Amino acid sequence: MNLASLTPFREGLEKELKENILPWWMHHAPDHELGGFHGYIDHQNQVVRGRAKGAVLNARILWTFSAAYRMYPDPDYLDTARRAYAYIISYFTDKKHGGVYWELEPDGSVRSSRKQIYAIAFTIYGLVEYHLACGDDQPLKYALGLFRDIEAHALDPLYNGYTEALSRQWTALEDLRLSEKDANESKTMNTHLHILEAYGNLYRIWKDPLLETALENLIRLFLNTFVDPDRMQLNLFFDDHWTLKSSMVSYGHDIECSWLLHEAALILGNEELMKDTKEVAVKMARASEEGLDASGGLHYEYFPDTMALDKDKHWWPQAEAMVGYFNAWQLSGEKDFLDRSMGSWSFIREQLIDHDLGEWYWSVNDQGKPRTENEKAGFWKCPYHNGRACMELIRRIDGVLSINK
Repeated sequence: MNLASLTPFREGLEKELKENILPWWMHHAPDHELGGFHGYIDHQNQVVRGRAKGAVLNARILWTFSAAYRMYPDPDYLDTARRAYAYIISYFTDKKHGGVYWELEPDGSVRSSRKQIYAIAFTIYGLVEYHLACGDDQPLKYALGLFRDIEAHALDPLYNGYTEALSRQWTALEDLRLSEKDANESKTMNTHLHILEAYGNLYRIWKDPLLETALENLIRLFLNTFVDPDRMQLNLFFDDHWTLKSSMVSYGHDIECSWLLHEAALILGNEELMKDTKEVAVKMARASEEGLDASGGLHYEYFPDTMALDKDKHWWPQAEAMVGYFNAWQLSGEKDFLDRSMGSWSFIREQLIDHDLGEWYWSVNDQGKPRTENEKAGFWKCPYHNGRACMELIRRIDGVLSINK
């Protein structure tokens, strides 16, 4: 196979990471008046005052700039990670009951004290990466404390899996939703996916038997429950007893899960699970092609019950598609997967990147017009998906090219 096209692919990704994504966040996101990072920046790069500061955004900034510093030891990257770390520890961590608060007021006071397990998982993910970046053991100690919080309070001892959310004191809630668009169910694929991601990162450096068991359990939950064996797409929402409560298809989560699940098995080092997740990753990537259109963009969601397709192309599924299809190519050797990955990059470059004001648009509609009513930075819009995709692919391309020298 002619691999010459990988070099310009890599060069474009590195330029995007170092000249657009990371500088935009370092310049626009820090809140120099109240500390930490702004809660909302609109599509014209204007800060909208009064918006909440979310745990997810801050944890993702922590991970992104820690990972960037590990790849490119620029002290400005480490300074940005340090700002995120200091703010998380000072304001988001619940010193009395454990865990992290869901959202804060702009001044750092608590707006919502609920314990959303998704946010705690991302905080673990970021803390581990920051520990690896700076060499300080304290972030790892915080990460271990949060791991124990999840295992003590969110793990279902009767039916397995992790509950979606709890109160500040770790008691049951009636409204468990991660966002208004989600079903109000107790067990969700999305939260489990990011616990898997966090536990995998932690297991790289902490080979604890309890963590090993938890990570293996999560991988098997995906193989046996979350991944539909016929469709090779994800089942998204369940009740306590694992009754499926939704038929919705999320193309971005399908392609994201395809590579994260295989990565988790590699980290765990279980030969059986590595084999099983390799097969599943390729099949999930193939099934997700249902959501692609001729432009190379990946549609957002599909609702089989009403045959309704959300044709918007959000920023994060396109980033995950680049990695997921590249991973499928590496695992299968099927060249069309590499074409899909490069096609995703072409779509991003042509339609999603804001070449005038920087960063990526939240989404574009089916005609390729940006959704300018959405933010550039906010509760969910962050540098994690696009930053991680660039870094992940740079590493993978370097690996492929070094082998084929």
